[in-house]
Amino acid sequence: EKEWKLRTVETYLREEEQEEEKFYQHNKTLNSIYLKGFCLMLKKDVLRGAKNFNSVYKKGRSVGDRYIVLFYKKNGLPYNRTAFLASKKVGNSVARNRAARLMRESCRQIRDTFNTGYDIIFIARNTINGRKCQEVLKSMKSAARRSGIIKKWKDFWFF
Repeated sequence: EKEWKLRTVETYLREEEQEEEKFYQHNKTLNSIYLKGFCLMLKKDVLRGAKNFNSVYKKGRSVGDRYIVLFYKKNGLPYNRTAFLASKKVGNSVARNRAARLMRESCRQIRDTFNTGYDIIFIARNTINGRKCQEVLKSMKSAARRSGIIKKWKDFWFF
């Protein structure tokens, strides 16, 4: 009986190790980073990598508005990937981070209205300095509507 219990514990541990290995192999194919044995899961809806950015810039389309410029391109995935940029023209690091936060918050409020399957880059213009979130939201809605990445706006009461 002790031998049987020992075998079941060994098989249990072996199965657990195999499951863990499958988990790590699966996550390597997703957006994951392994550092010193730790797996850091990355958000799949964030656009990363120079290759992806260059693809959007070269093959995508753009729409400008008062406070932002929107670049977009179909990505063939069942979800959108977004990025928020603020160059040094916007100002110092505090101003750039505020611009990125304003854009991120505005996008969070309207992202449910976006069609899926796009890579989207929001770039802050220097006119974004000193603006409120509602102004940036209005600018983002306008650009998204003109780009066509937004679902039919008549279906949403807040447009």
